[in-house]
Order: sequence, then structure tokens, then C-alpha cells
Amino acid sequence: MKLPGSRLLWLLLAATTLGAALSVVAVQWCRVNGWTDPDQHIHMCYSDFSLLFSQRGLAEGLFPFVDDVPADQVMEYPVLLVMVAGVLALLVPGEGITDERILAFYDLNHFAVVLCWLGVVLATAYSTAGNRRQDALMVALAPGIILSLSINWDMWAVFLGALALLLWGRSHPIWAGVLIGLGAAMKLYPLFFLGAILVLCLRSGRLRSFAATTLAAALTWLAVNLPFMILQFEQWSTFYRFSSERDVSFSSVWLFFTWLPLDGAGFSLLSNGLFLVCCLGVAYLGWAAPTRPRMAQLCFLIVASFLLLGKVYSPQFVMWLIPLLVLARPKVRGYLVWQAAEVFHWVSVWMMSAKITSGGEFAGGTELIDWAYHLGILAHMATLIYLMVQVVREILDPEKDILRSQAVQGPIQDDHDAARRAHQPTEPARQTAPATAAPVSTDPPTTVPPETSPLQTGPLPSDPLAGVTAGRPDVFGLPGLGRKTSLRLRW
Repeated sequence: MKLPGSRLLWLLLAATTLGAALSVVAVQWCRVNGWTDPDQHIHMCYSDFSLLFSQRGLAEGLFPFVDDVPADQVMEYPVLLVMVAGVLALLVPGEGITDERILAFYDLNHFAVVLCWLGVVLATAYSTAGNRRQDALMVALAPGIILSLSINWDMWAVFLGALALLLWGRSHPIWAGVLIGLGAAMKLYPLFFLGAILVLCLRSGRLRSFAATTLAAALTWLAVNLPFMILQFEQWSTFYRFSSERDVSFSSVWLFFTWLPLDGAGFSLLSNGLFLVCCLGVAYLGWAAPTRPRMAQLCFLIVASFLLLGKVYSPQFVMWLIPLLVLARPKVRGYLVWQAAEVFHWVSVWMMSAKITSGGEFAGGTELIDWAYHLGILAHMATLIYLMVQVVREILDPEKDILRSQAVQGPIQDDHDAARRAHQPTEPARQTAPATAAPVSTDPPTTVPPETSPLQTGPLPSDPLAGVTAGRPDVFGLPGLGRKTSLRLRW
């Protein structure tokens, strides 16, 4: 694995440190004055860290999913996230619920997610092409991360997901599966990476790698979850019941459809059904596109579809997408427009929650807050859909893909490209022509179609996260987008 140069490495560390410092500044009012309603919403520094420490038995020394707790104190999160919260709570000195202990628990968690953030930045730098390492600066200084870092424990899952992609790109499918399993035990979304892996493995004839990754992910998830399923099934299952039954909540597209005669479970069925349709669409795109899509492009489309159609879009969910977008489409202008929309949405959410928690008294109960909130939702959705459309366009026309166009036009900058091109036929060494050289043929060279060639010839599209599929010919394809039908399955 080729590491970034020392200068770039220090730059990434410095940028992440700056971002971390700004994330502390963003919540400093609450650190000084405490987390109380409606002030924590007015000052936009709300955090589940402080709330759950006092309301989920953590301050009393109760370890979630191990100790018995009242029904209203059960943590409604996946196992690994709960374990992180429980372990960090044990490190807080003292007893009981005090302002000092709440602040100490918050600071411990904030420091932990900063370390995860740094890991995500470095993993992103290692996961892209050698001449694009600096793109990780967009992760290090992302406004969406700076403002949302300490709302919840999502950055842990982002870190595990980023490591999973890195390991897949380094041709370690089993270890990638282990990280996907751990990520899914923290937050659900890293599980969606398996969909992208399936598409690429089926197209390239590496189904055994998909099977190995999926099995490793399933066994890892089960190893983490099974003890608590046996020990405290009711607490363990709360997250899944809550996710299915909860009503439509903040910033969901379904807020515009609450007139439908559906309860929380009904909206879950509708949301999941449409998400499945989107996944099938992404799979068709991956199998029918003339050029094999890149791993990050497929992951971005799948996760973005899930967030667009979910029953809730919490402000910190933007962190799921930032590293994926940087890997899928590292174009600064689109990134900045999207981040600006997400910042506006972030502000509008807290103004709306301030109005709610103040009993409508905040800002005199003006309707402008409601209008700004709905405009923020639309801006978030519109910019994300725009980015999804651009990613699809770049899949269908790889010349628009900045990674691929630079890889084809410029010198080989990525060690994965070098490894792939090493398998390609090379020109024979020049020899001194004899005095009576035979006439040189002017006929064009014969080329073998990629569908039938043992290895693709010519410049290969650059995908630093191709992993075990790198350099392999396509064996499975669907018609409709410029490819011939090929339904061969290869293990």
C-alpha cells in the first residue's frame, strides 16, 4: 500500500485537526452552559451523548444490553454503538448525574469520534488514485462533519465503512467483510456495500469473492450480536422494532405525504419497497453500463437512495455520504454546492426544533422558520439528487469521470492501475532492422472484444477500489445501455 507523501500526510493531519477544533467551537456554548431545552437547539449544539448519558442509565453505572433497565431507558441503537457508549461511560469518574460527569462523557465521545474522523480521512486518501490523494482534504474540512460530528456516534460507522472499502480495494475480501459486519453492528448502512460488491463480482466473474465477503460480514455481525440476543433479547431487538414502527420524522421526504393513511410500519414498507426498486436500478446500471462502474460510484448511489427514501434524515447522516462522494465524484464545485445546502438544512432543523421545544415561543413563533425548514429539506434532496444524476452520467460516459479521464490521459499514478496494466500485453523490444527488412504491413491491428478476450486490452478504466475484480474481463452483462447480453456466471 503506497502511503501519501509526508507533506500531504501532515497536511491531512493539520486539516483534520483544524476541522476538529472548529467542531469544538460549534458546540462550545453547550459545553459551557449545559445541554438544556430549548437553548441547546437555539445555539445548535444538541448532542445525543449528553442526553443519553443521563436518560439511559449510563450515569447510574448500568451497562446497556447487559444490566436490566426500565423500558424507557433502553438504548434504541445497534449493539456495537451501545457497547461504545457503555464502555466510555465506565471511564467517567464519579457517580450519578452531574454537570461535570455529563461534560466528561461528552468530551470522551467527542474525542473518540475525532479519532474516527482522522481514520476516515486517511482511509479516503489511501482509497483513491495516487494523484488524487489530496481529495481527502474535502473530508478533513467538510462543513457537514464539522457541524454534525458530535450529534451521535455515526462517525464510528463511517470509519468502519471506510476501512471496509479500503480493504476491499486492497484485495482483502474477507477482512473487508469483517469490517462491513462490524459497521453494520454500529449503524446499518455499511451493509449496503455488499450490494455494490455483488454487482461488480457478478459482472467480472468473481462470485466466490462476494460469497467470502458476505459470509465474513454475516459471521462477524452474528458474533457481535448473538451474545446480547441471548442475554437481553428485548433490549437487543428494540432498535429493530423502533426503526420499523417509528413515525415519519425530521427531514424525511415522507413528511410531504403524511396525508396518506399509513402508520409508521406502513411507511416503512413503502420506504423499503422503493429503496429495493432503487437498488435494482443501480444493479441494472452496473450490469448494463458499457464500462464497469467504480465501486465508490455504486456505493454512493445505494446509500444516497436509502437516505432519500428513509423515514428520517437526521442532520448527522450527511457524514455517511461525504467520503463516498469524495471517492465517487471528487469535483469541488458540486461538493461545495451540496455542502452549502446541507448547512442550510442543518440550521433550519435546529431552528425548527427550537421552535418546538420552546412551545412555539422562539422567534415569536414566526412561520418563516417553517418555510425555511421545508426549503432546507428540498435543498438537501435537490442537491443530492443532482449529484446522483451526475454520478450516473459519469458511469455511462466515463470520459466525464475525472478519475478515469486522468488515468487514461496521464501517466500511471495509481499502484492498482500499475498492477492491472502489468497483466496487459506489452510491445516487444525494438530490434535493429536487418539490411533486407520485409515490408511492414499497413493493416490495422486486430482487436479482441472485451467480452471475449481473456484480459481486457488497451487502457483500463481506473478504479482504485476494484480489488479482486481489477483487470478481469466482463462475463455478465445486460442489454439496453450499450452492452451485449451475457448471462454467464463464473464462480
